[in-house]
Amino acid sequence: MERRRVIERVARSVPAPGGGACVRVAIDGPDASGKTTLADELAAAVRALGRPVVRVRLDDFHNPRAVRYQRGRESPEGFWRHAFNYARFRTDVLDPFGPGGERRYRPAAHDLVTDADLTPPPLTAPAGAVLIVDGLFLHRDELVESWDLTVFLDVPFTETAKRMAARDGTDPDPEHPGNRRYMNAQRIYFTTCDPHRRADIVIDNQDLSAPRVVRNRGPA
Repeated sequence: MERRRVIERVARSVPAPGGGACVRVAIDGPDASGKTTLADELAAAVRALGRPVVRVRLDDFHNPRAVRYQRGRESPEGFWRHAFNYARFRTDVLDPFGPGGERRYRPAAHDLVTDADLTPPPLTAPAGAVLIVDGLFLHRDELVESWDLTVFLDVPFTETAKRMAARDGTDPDPEHPGNRRYMNAQRIYFTTCDPHRRADIVIDNQDLSAPRVVRNRGPA
């Protein structure tokens, strides 16, 4: 019940500019903080309010391995700088949903399993669509001004490391060398961009059954 109330509160905070304008919503947070699950639940809640929704995952816009690992497979700096293809993400997703955009978007640019570049046929979003994107680093400098509403899931590394271990079979210790690339990249992000401050809504998502809104600068 508490989780549903939080999701509905966020759904009511999504701007409704009218005139057929689309809205771009970011769901940010560390690895295994619950971004995808919350984004899917938010999409359902927004649809229940009678608004059309488009879901996109930043994970479908990774750079190829040759780019991602150019600083080495264990480099946190490499992960922070080179994990994602922001140029394609902007061209294929952010701009089409932005002011004056034509709503013709492509939901993916890369297959993480095969390492293949993708150019799927463009799709056309309905007028007034709410774009909901989940992913890492969505409050970084080159993206932060593109969102109409942003959410940051605040979960300590001690908890996210346990979730990653259950999901991926990694070590549950956040300071284990095998976690260095991802945990330290997040620390770079926090220091460089301070997403806790930049986010419109901050949610403590440590308890998945009872998330808690820490701050809400949205309209509801």
